[in-house]
Amino acid sequence: METTRRKFLQSVSLLAAGIAMPVSAFSFGSSKKLRVALVGTGVRGISFWGKRLAEQYSDILEFAGLCDINPGRLEYGRRHIGVTCPTFTDFEKMIGETKPDLVIVTTKDSTHHEFIIKGMDMGCDVLTEKPLTTDEDKCQAIIDAERRSGKKLIVGFNYRWSPYNTRIKELLAENSIGKITSVDFHWYLNTYHGASYFRRWHGLKKEGGTLWVHKATHHFDLLNWWIDSEPSEVFAYGDLEHYGANGPFRGDKCRTCGHKSECDYYWDITENDHMMRLYVDHEKHDGYIRDNCLFRNEIDIYDKMSAQVKYKNNTILNYSLTTYSPFEGWRVAFNGTEGRLEAWLDIPYQKGETVDQSEMHAREMDQSGEEDKDQEPIIVHRLWKDFDTVRVAMERGGHGGGDMRLQDKMFKNPDMPDPYGRAAGLRDGVMSVLIGIAARKSIETGQPVKIRELTDLEPRTKRV
Repeated sequence: METTRRKFLQSVSLLAAGIAMPVSAFSFGSSKKLRVALVGTGVRGISFWGKRLAEQYSDILEFAGLCDINPGRLEYGRRHIGVTCPTFTDFEKMIGETKPDLVIVTTKDSTHHEFIIKGMDMGCDVLTEKPLTTDEDKCQAIIDAERRSGKKLIVGFNYRWSPYNTRIKELLAENSIGKITSVDFHWYLNTYHGASYFRRWHGLKKEGGTLWVHKATHHFDLLNWWIDSEPSEVFAYGDLEHYGANGPFRGDKCRTCGHKSECDYYWDITENDHMMRLYVDHEKHDGYIRDNCLFRNEIDIYDKMSAQVKYKNNTILNYSLTTYSPFEGWRVAFNGTEGRLEAWLDIPYQKGETVDQSEMHAREMDQSGEEDKDQEPIIVHRLWKDFDTVRVAMERGGHGGGDMRLQDKMFKNPDMPDPYGRAAGLRDGVMSVLIGIAARKSIETGQPVKIRELTDLEPRTKRV
């Protein structure tokens, strides 16, 4: 059984390093299961990294403990996940008493570094939700902790695992358009999903590092992976001109607001039983309000963002993020020495269909595993030739099918070769978040920011 444990942990280390798993690295079927501890029992923690793990991989792993600063939310989370493990409001006590193999961090972004560092220093490998952290000093502290502890960090970048995004990677790796020279990437958050960030703690720079970090780290990781290089310099613009103090009126929170009938953004949390029981029922413990006014004066993040990023291999990226679009979707175009590749998802008028925008995010986050498949195009246009349309079968739920594939690779098929290198470790987490950190610093200073000046990791021309 100890041999099984060592093989499992060796595989975690290889996964964190982005190395293909050796055959039979895991020996499932043993009575010795991987012991997992989860810190942070919000929606993402208790669903994707909680309930789904307990339901899908109970023969492989077991929950050793759950931790959160809110005891009410913690107990509700334990029941929702469906486990009987002990619960803790003290992280170090949980680690000391339960001795987990793997710590999963799904807390507020500004505290990720605290639990990542403590977890590794106390002898655990760590898996963290994106983003890795919120500033360059915390980045460096995490880098130092991995070096001194000898433990490994995995970053849960699920977008890489979507079949659609993987097909883009495959086409680029095949040199279908030659050497990539520039990229245009534009992400549109609709007035349902985009607005939700401004209701929550994400609306405060000190908590989420702005959406340059919390949201865009997803996009920057995809781009680093697609381009197969690392960023060297960033220049950005951004402003807050729609949400926050710009609103026509404001209230205490949606439930008690006197502007319900006239506010287009009014959201009735009382209609969602899960949200009521997870958040509203336990506000008294920590004061966290889930249906905050998105026009409150304290909001200090950006709601429109644009950046230019130069990569070490000389590729130029033009990126934008809009948080109040009438629709939710994205576009990307790669220009190469031999052609151009274009891809997009969820642009409603591209397919001439009407999409219920209020259901978009719920469908993306759905973990039920129910079939909801479609085919989406990728356009490959070579110089002097007509274009080709490559159609990709994909799911809608679970972040385009990426959630399931990420977890299956980690816990069910670790020995399956992955020619696309989708596993993400510490360096991937650092390089994705540093673009957002650099963009934020560029806006504040009006100057371009060099990535190598933020941590002691020197950007590489080619990802390894």
